Amino acid sequence: MVEVKSKKNESFESLLRRFTRRLQSSGNALEARKMRYNKPEPNKNAQRKSALRRETIRVKRDYLIRVGQLVEEVRGDKRRK
Repeated sequence: MVEVKSKKNESFESLLRRFTRRLQSSGNALEARKMRYNKPEPNKNAQRKSALRRETIRVKRDYLIRVGQLVEEVRGDKRRK
């Protein structure tokens, strides 16, 4: 954390300028920007649970389509015209 104390008779603008310069030179802002959207990888157990959940949903969906209770939606053409 960058710490800046105001000097005697120092204006707020100069204090802010000094703070931003220190922050830029420390690299904390750049590091925070890099980590902003970083998600930690889920552990093996969570990955397994997620895969099992997807598999059961897929099996149920395929069964419903086979028996005719679920009509498969045809999505629009993804190519541009």
